[in-house]
Amino acid sequence: MSGPISQPEGFAPPGPDLPVYVISVAAELTGLHPQTLRTYDRLGLVIPGRAGGGGRRYSLHDIEQLREVARLTAEGLGLEGVRRVLELENQVTALRLRIRELQAELAGAQAALTTPPNLPVRVSTGSQLVVWRRR
Repeated sequence: MSGPISQPEGFAPPGPDLPVYVISVAAELTGLHPQTLRTYDRLGLVIPGRAGGGGRRYSLHDIEQLREVARLTAEGLGLEGVRRVLELENQVTALRLRIRELQAELAGAQAALTTPPNLPVRVSTGSQLVVWRRR
């Protein structure tokens, strides 16, 4: 019986934006011809990273975007239409991120307004209590 494969210490799998797949692997993962991937790169639909020698390297994010382009073209959308859809999807994603940032900022501001300020308290040795407030 064998257990799970252990990873070397300090090993982390590549993130979704790390360009690691060569064009032949990207073509196989997407079901597209390598020449189609080159065309999409030339048209700016999916722009892969580049290796030291200039070879294309695709990330998981690029693979997902290639699959989306393939789906949209299979549904009859032209490449200019695909470009516009991708631009709009990117804008929606950016706006959603900005909304989350603004909501977090608003929540912080609301919390600051409802939290009483830290007031230093000084107790005298007598029977009086003195509260000092910063101006």
